[in-house]
Amino acid sequence: MPQKKGRTLLIQIGNGADPEVFAALCGLTTRSFNLSTNSVDTTIPDCNNPDATPQRTTEPGINSRTFSGSGAFVSSANTTAFMTHVIESTTFNAKVIVPGLGTFTGTFFVTDFELSGETEGNMQFSATFEAASVLAFEAED
Repeated sequence: MPQKKGRTLLIQIGNGADPEVFAALCGLTTRSFNLSTNSVDTTIPDCNNPDATPQRTTEPGINSRTFSGSGAFVSSANTTAFMTHVIESTTFNAKVIVPGLGTFTGTFFVTDFELSGETEGNMQFSATFEAASVLAFEAED
């Protein structure tokens, strides 16, 4: 399988219309998508031989799906709509497109957002998005 470009790992923000239209959050130069699961301890000591060293066992717990990215802050209608969600701490529909894997679609919210800039440079931003609902997954063909 050929290598995939990091720039094709995208988060697209929904516009809330019916049918909903998704557009990429522009300006991202660095991005990551984390899939993690807590582990729940299910270890039970040996009741017949309490002196025996227990074998640790676990099972999957809570899933976490987090997208983060940073880059140039680009003014656009899509960015303005996105910033409304950030400022008002509201949820929105989004798609995370993971090249070579597929698309995760569902409700997200921004847990961390930062704007920064230097005197002679362009304004930059960074954001962390967490899933606010169970995400639907569609595998890439």
